[in-house]
Amino acid sequence: MSLAFVNALECKEPHSDEIWAVAWTANNTAVSASADGTVKQWDSTSGQVSMSRPPHNLAIVSLSVSPDGKFALYNGLDGTTWLWDLQADTVVGRHESYDRSTVQGAEPSWSVSLNPNRTTYAGTSSSGNVNIYSANPDSFGTRQAVLTSGRSRHGMDCVHSPDGTRVALSNEAGQVFIFDLESQALTSTYSSHAMCVRSLAWSSDGQLLLTASDDKRLILHDVRSTPSGKPGSGAVATLTGHSSWVLSTSISPDGRLAASGSADKTIKVWDLSARAAVSTLQESGEVWSVAWSPKPPAPGTAGAFITGGQDGHVRWWRSAGTGA
Repeated sequence: MSLAFVNALECKEPHSDEIWAVAWTANNTAVSASADGTVKQWDSTSGQVSMSRPPHNLAIVSLSVSPDGKFALYNGLDGTTWLWDLQADTVVGRHESYDRSTVQGAEPSWSVSLNPNRTTYAGTSSSGNVNIYSANPDSFGTRQAVLTSGRSRHGMDCVHSPDGTRVALSNEAGQVFIFDLESQALTSTYSSHAMCVRSLAWSSDGQLLLTASDDKRLILHDVRSTPSGKPGSGAVATLTGHSSWVLSTSISPDGRLAASGSADKTIKVWDLSARAAVSTLQESGEVWSVAWSPKPPAPGTAGAFITGGQDGHVRWWRSAGTGA
Protein backbone atom coordinates (compact mmCIF):
# COMPACT_ATOMS: atom_id res chain seq x y z
CA MET A 1 0.00 0.00 0.00
CA SER A 2 1.06 3.57 -0.61
CA LEU A 3 -0.28 6.84 0.73
CA ALA A 4 -0.31 10.17 -1.06
CA PHE A 5 0.33 13.39 0.83
CA VAL A 6 0.09 16.87 -0.67
CA ASN A 7 1.68 20.15 0.39
CA ALA A 8 -1.58 21.84 1.41
CA LEU A 9 -0.13 25.09 2.79
CA GLU A 10 3.13 26.98 3.17
CA CYS A 11 3.90 29.76 5.65
CA LYS A 12 3.74 33.32 4.32
CA GLU A 13 6.63 34.86 6.27
CA PRO A 14 9.40 32.25 6.56
CA HIS A 15 12.18 32.30 9.10
CA SER A 16 15.47 33.79 7.91
CA ASP A 17 17.39 30.67 8.96
CA GLU A 18 16.80 26.97 9.54
CA ILE A 19 13.82 25.75 11.56
CA TRP A 20 14.98 23.31 14.21
CA ALA A 21 11.64 22.48 15.84
CA VAL A 22 7.93 22.58 15.03
CA ALA A 23 4.77 21.66 16.92
CA TRP A 24 1.12 21.44 15.87
CA THR A 25 -1.07 22.56 18.77
CA ALA A 26 -4.47 21.40 19.99
CA ASN A 27 -5.78 24.83 18.93
CA ASN A 28 -4.89 24.11 15.29
CA THR A 29 -1.94 26.51 15.24
CA ALA A 30 1.67 25.69 14.46
CA VAL A 31 4.67 26.85 16.49
CA SER A 32 8.19 26.94 15.07
CA ALA A 33 11.62 27.60 16.59
CA SER A 34 14.49 28.71 14.40
CA ALA A 35 18.22 29.26 14.21
CA ASP A 36 17.33 32.92 13.50
CA GLY A 37 16.52 33.24 17.21
CA THR A 38 12.76 33.60 16.81
CA VAL A 39 9.74 31.54 17.81
CA LYS A 40 6.54 32.05 15.81
CA GLN A 41 2.96 30.86 16.02
CA TRP A 42 1.14 30.33 12.73
CA ASP A 43 -2.48 30.14 11.64
CA SER A 44 -2.94 26.68 10.10
CA THR A 45 -5.67 27.94 7.77
CA SER A 46 -3.90 30.93 6.23
CA GLY A 47 -0.22 30.23 6.95
CA GLN A 48 0.10 33.72 8.42
CA VAL A 49 2.05 34.54 11.58
CA SER A 50 -0.38 35.09 14.45
CA MET A 51 2.23 35.80 17.16
CA SER A 52 6.01 35.85 17.51
CA ARG A 53 8.60 36.46 20.18
CA PRO A 54 11.41 39.03 19.83
CA PRO A 55 14.56 37.34 18.50
CA HIS A 56 17.11 35.90 20.89
CA ASN A 57 20.73 36.60 19.99
CA LEU A 58 21.35 32.87 19.48
CA ALA A 59 19.49 30.01 17.82
CA ILE A 60 16.42 28.43 19.41
CA VAL A 61 17.21 24.72 19.47
CA SER A 62 14.29 23.06 21.26
CA LEU A 63 10.52 23.44 21.55
CA SER A 64 7.79 21.73 23.57
CA VAL A 65 4.09 22.64 23.55
CA SER A 66 1.56 21.67 26.23
CA PRO A 67 -1.12 19.16 25.14
CA ASP A 68 -3.84 21.81 25.52
CA GLY A 69 -1.92 24.19 23.23
CA LYS A 70 -1.83 26.97 25.82
CA PHE A 71 1.91 27.08 26.58
CA ALA A 72 5.13 26.72 24.61
CA LEU A 73 8.46 25.96 26.27
CA TYR A 74 11.57 26.72 24.23
CA ASN A 75 15.32 26.79 24.74
CA GLY A 76 18.20 28.73 23.22
CA LEU A 77 21.65 27.59 22.18
CA ASP A 78 23.11 29.15 25.34
CA GLY A 79 20.71 27.32 27.66
CA THR A 80 18.18 30.11 28.25
CA THR A 81 14.70 28.63 28.65
CA TRP A 82 11.39 30.48 28.25
CA LEU A 83 7.75 29.59 28.95
CA TRP A 84 5.39 31.41 26.58
CA ASP A 85 1.69 31.77 27.42
CA LEU A 86 0.15 31.43 23.96
CA GLN A 87 -3.25 32.75 25.06
CA ALA A 88 -1.97 35.96 26.64
CA ASP A 89 1.08 36.25 24.36
CA THR A 90 3.37 36.82 27.33
CA VAL A 91 6.49 35.12 28.64
CA VAL A 92 5.61 33.83 32.11
CA GLY A 93 8.93 32.11 32.84
CA ARG A 94 12.59 32.62 31.94
CA HIS A 95 15.58 30.69 33.26
CA GLU A 96 19.30 30.86 32.51
CA SER A 97 20.24 27.22 33.08
CA TYR A 98 23.92 27.97 32.50
CA ASP A 99 24.15 30.38 35.48
CA ARG A 100 26.40 28.71 38.05
CA SER A 101 26.40 31.74 40.35
CA THR A 102 23.09 30.69 41.90
CA VAL A 103 23.08 26.88 41.54
CA GLN A 104 26.14 24.76 42.18
CA GLY A 105 26.72 22.40 39.27
CA ALA A 106 24.23 24.17 37.02
CA GLU A 107 24.17 22.67 33.52
CA PRO A 108 23.12 24.49 30.33
CA SER A 109 20.03 22.82 28.87
CA TRP A 110 19.93 21.66 25.26
CA SER A 111 16.65 19.86 24.67
CA VAL A 112 13.68 20.74 26.88
CA SER A 113 10.31 19.03 27.41
CA LEU A 114 7.28 20.40 29.26
CA ASN A 115 5.57 17.78 31.42
CA PRO A 116 1.97 17.35 30.22
CA ASN A 117 0.82 18.27 33.75
CA ARG A 118 2.66 21.61 33.30
CA THR A 119 4.13 21.58 36.82
CA THR A 120 7.68 20.72 35.74
CA TYR A 121 9.91 20.54 32.70
CA ALA A 122 12.96 18.47 31.80
CA GLY A 123 16.23 19.61 30.25
CA THR A 124 19.12 17.56 28.86
CA SER A 125 22.74 18.46 29.44
CA SER A 126 26.20 17.64 28.11
CA SER A 127 26.89 15.47 31.18
CA GLY A 128 24.27 12.87 30.29
CA ASN A 129 21.80 13.95 32.99
CA VAL A 130 18.19 15.04 32.78
CA ASN A 131 17.46 17.96 35.07
CA ILE A 132 13.90 18.44 36.31
CA TYR A 133 12.87 22.07 36.86
CA SER A 134 9.79 23.83 38.16
CA ALA A 135 7.46 25.11 35.42
CA ASN A 136 5.44 27.18 37.89
CA PRO A 137 5.79 30.84 36.88
CA ASP A 138 6.50 31.78 40.51
CA SER A 139 9.46 29.39 40.76
CA PHE A 140 10.25 28.80 37.10
CA GLY A 141 13.62 27.13 36.53
CA THR A 142 14.17 25.99 40.14
CA ARG A 143 15.92 22.64 39.85
CA GLN A 144 13.98 19.89 41.64
CA ALA A 145 15.83 16.73 40.65
CA VAL A 146 18.75 15.35 38.65
CA LEU A 147 18.20 12.06 36.79
CA THR A 148 21.51 10.37 36.00
CA SER A 149 22.00 8.09 33.01
CA GLY A 150 25.46 6.97 34.06
CA ARG A 151 26.84 7.96 30.65
CA SER A 152 28.72 11.25 30.30
CA ARG A 153 27.55 11.92 26.76
CA HIS A 154 25.65 14.92 25.43
CA GLY A 155 21.88 14.62 25.75
CA MET A 156 20.34 15.22 22.32
CA ASP A 157 16.61 14.94 23.01
CA CYS A 158 14.25 14.42 25.93
CA VAL A 159 10.50 13.87 25.72
CA HIS A 160 7.89 13.13 28.38
CA SER A 161 5.52 10.21 27.99
CA PRO A 162 1.96 11.35 27.20
CA ASP A 163 0.82 10.65 30.78
CA GLY A 164 3.76 12.58 32.24
CA THR A 165 5.02 9.71 34.41
CA ARG A 166 8.21 9.00 32.45
CA VAL A 167 10.82 10.90 30.47
CA ALA A 168 12.98 9.50 27.65
CA LEU A 169 16.52 10.73 26.95
CA SER A 170 18.72 10.11 23.90
CA ASN A 171 22.42 10.86 23.61
CA GLU A 172 25.13 11.48 21.04
CA ALA A 173 26.45 7.92 21.40
CA GLY A 174 23.20 6.30 20.24
CA GLN A 175 21.81 5.28 23.62
CA VAL A 176 18.26 5.82 24.88
CA PHE A 177 17.23 5.93 28.54
CA ILE A 178 13.82 5.95 30.21
CA PHE A 179 13.32 7.33 33.71
CA ASP A 180 10.36 6.95 36.05
CA LEU A 181 9.66 10.42 37.40
CA GLU A 182 7.98 9.42 40.65
CA SER A 183 10.86 7.19 41.81
CA GLN A 184 13.48 9.15 39.82
CA ALA A 185 14.85 5.74 38.77
CA LEU A 186 16.42 4.74 35.46
CA THR A 187 14.11 1.92 34.34
CA SER A 188 15.36 1.07 30.83
CA THR A 189 18.46 1.53 28.69
CA TYR A 190 18.53 0.79 24.96
CA SER A 191 21.64 0.66 22.78
CA SER A 192 19.83 -0.02 19.51
CA HIS A 193 21.65 2.60 17.43
CA ALA A 194 25.25 2.86 16.28
CA MET A 195 25.28 6.66 16.12
CA CYS A 196 23.72 9.79 17.64
CA VAL A 197 19.95 9.65 18.33
CA ARG A 198 18.54 13.09 17.51
CA SER A 199 14.82 12.61 17.96
CA LEU A 200 12.35 10.64 20.09
CA ALA A 201 8.59 10.14 19.67
CA TRP A 202 6.14 8.39 22.00
CA SER A 203 2.94 6.72 20.83
CA SER A 204 -0.16 8.32 22.35
CA ASP A 205 -0.72 5.31 24.62
CA GLY A 206 2.86 5.44 25.92
CA GLN A 207 3.59 1.86 24.86
CA LEU A 208 5.98 2.57 21.98
CA LEU A 209 8.97 4.87 21.54
CA LEU A 210 10.37 5.65 18.08
CA THR A 211 14.00 6.75 17.82
CA ALA A 212 15.69 8.54 14.90
CA SER A 213 19.43 8.39 14.38
CA ASP A 214 22.43 9.50 12.37
CA ASP A 215 22.84 5.82 11.44
CA LYS A 216 20.01 6.46 8.89
CA ARG A 217 17.57 4.25 10.79
CA LEU A 218 14.47 4.60 12.91
CA ILE A 219 13.90 1.95 15.57
CA LEU A 220 10.58 1.19 17.24
CA HIS A 221 10.86 0.16 20.89
CA ASP A 222 8.30 -1.58 23.08
CA VAL A 223 8.54 0.48 26.29
CA ARG A 224 5.42 -0.77 28.09
CA SER A 225 5.71 -0.72 31.85
CA THR A 226 4.08 -3.67 33.63
CA PRO A 227 2.58 -3.73 37.14
CA SER A 228 5.65 -5.69 38.26
CA GLY A 229 7.88 -2.92 36.96
CA LYS A 230 9.40 -5.13 34.27
CA PRO A 231 10.19 -3.05 31.16
CA GLY A 232 8.92 -3.81 27.66
CA SER A 233 10.79 -5.96 25.19
CA GLY A 234 12.80 -3.10 23.66
CA ALA A 235 13.57 -2.87 19.94
CA VAL A 236 10.82 -4.54 17.92
CA ALA A 237 11.28 -3.05 14.42
CA THR A 238 13.85 -1.21 12.32
CA LEU A 239 12.75 1.23 9.63
CA THR A 240 15.27 1.77 6.85
CA GLY A 241 15.17 3.83 3.66
CA HIS A 242 16.72 7.21 4.41
CA SER A 243 20.12 7.78 2.79
CA SER A 244 21.43 10.20 5.44
CA TRP A 245 20.90 11.22 9.07
CA VAL A 246 17.33 10.97 10.36
CA LEU A 247 16.81 14.30 12.13
CA SER A 248 13.25 14.12 13.42
CA THR A 249 10.31 11.80 13.91
CA SER A 250 6.70 11.92 15.10
CA ILE A 251 3.94 9.30 15.57
CA SER A 252 0.37 9.99 14.44
CA PRO A 253 -2.26 10.32 17.20
CA ASP A 254 -3.91 7.02 16.23
CA GLY A 255 -0.55 5.21 16.34
CA ARG A 256 -0.83 3.86 12.81
CA LEU A 257 1.75 6.03 11.08
CA ALA A 258 5.02 7.80 11.75
CA ALA A 259 6.71 10.60 9.86
CA SER A 260 10.44 11.25 9.65
CA GLY A 261 12.58 14.09 8.34
CA SER A 262 16.12 13.59 7.12
CA ALA A 263 19.30 15.27 5.97
CA ASP A 264 18.68 13.47 2.66
CA LYS A 265 16.05 16.19 1.98
CA THR A 266 13.09 13.83 2.19
CA ILE A 267 10.13 13.19 4.46
CA LYS A 268 9.01 9.60 4.82
CA VAL A 269 5.71 8.33 6.16
CA TRP A 270 5.82 4.85 7.69
CA ASP A 271 3.10 2.27 8.35
CA LEU A 272 4.14 1.04 11.79
CA SER A 273 2.25 -2.26 11.63
CA ALA A 274 3.69 -3.09 8.20
CA ARG A 275 7.13 -1.74 9.21
CA ALA A 276 7.39 -0.07 5.81
CA ALA A 277 7.53 3.35 4.17
CA VAL A 278 4.26 4.20 2.43
CA SER A 279 5.13 7.70 1.18
CA THR A 280 8.27 9.70 0.36
CA LEU A 281 8.12 13.46 -0.11
CA GLN A 282 10.94 15.55 -1.56
CA GLU A 283 11.98 18.76 0.20
CA SER A 284 14.34 21.53 -0.91
CA GLY A 285 16.70 21.04 2.03
CA GLU A 286 17.33 19.10 5.22
CA VAL A 287 14.16 18.40 7.21
CA TRP A 288 14.91 19.16 10.85
CA SER A 289 11.46 18.72 12.36
CA VAL A 290 8.15 16.95 11.76
CA ALA A 291 4.99 16.97 13.87
CA TRP A 292 1.60 15.33 13.32
CA SER A 293 -1.65 17.14 13.92
CA PRO A 294 -2.89 16.09 17.39
CA LYS A 295 -6.39 15.76 15.95
CA PRO A 296 -7.22 12.13 15.06
CA PRO A 297 -7.59 11.67 11.29
CA ALA A 298 -11.05 11.65 9.78
CA PRO A 299 -12.36 8.25 8.65
CA GLY A 300 -10.77 7.22 5.36
CA THR A 301 -7.87 9.66 5.67
CA ALA A 302 -4.31 9.35 6.95
CA GLY A 303 -4.17 12.68 8.79
CA ALA A 304 -1.87 15.65 8.45
CA PHE A 305 1.51 16.87 9.68
CA ILE A 306 3.82 19.88 9.50
CA THR A 307 7.51 20.16 8.71
CA GLY A 308 10.31 22.67 9.16
CA GLY A 309 13.87 22.64 7.96
CA GLN A 310 16.79 24.17 6.17
CA ASP A 311 14.88 26.70 4.06
CA GLY A 312 13.04 28.29 7.02
CA HIS A 313 9.55 27.43 5.76
CA VAL A 314 6.79 25.75 7.75
CA ARG A 315 4.77 23.44 5.50
CA TRP A 316 1.45 21.70 6.13
CA TRP A 317 0.94 18.28 4.53
CA ARG A 318 -2.32 16.35 4.35
CA SER A 319 -3.25 12.95 3.03
CA ALA A 320 -4.76 12.74 -0.42
CA GLY A 321 -5.97 9.15 -0.44
CA THR A 322 -4.42 5.75 -0.91
CA GLY A 323 -3.00 3.86 -3.83
CA ALA A 324 -2.12 0.29 -4.64
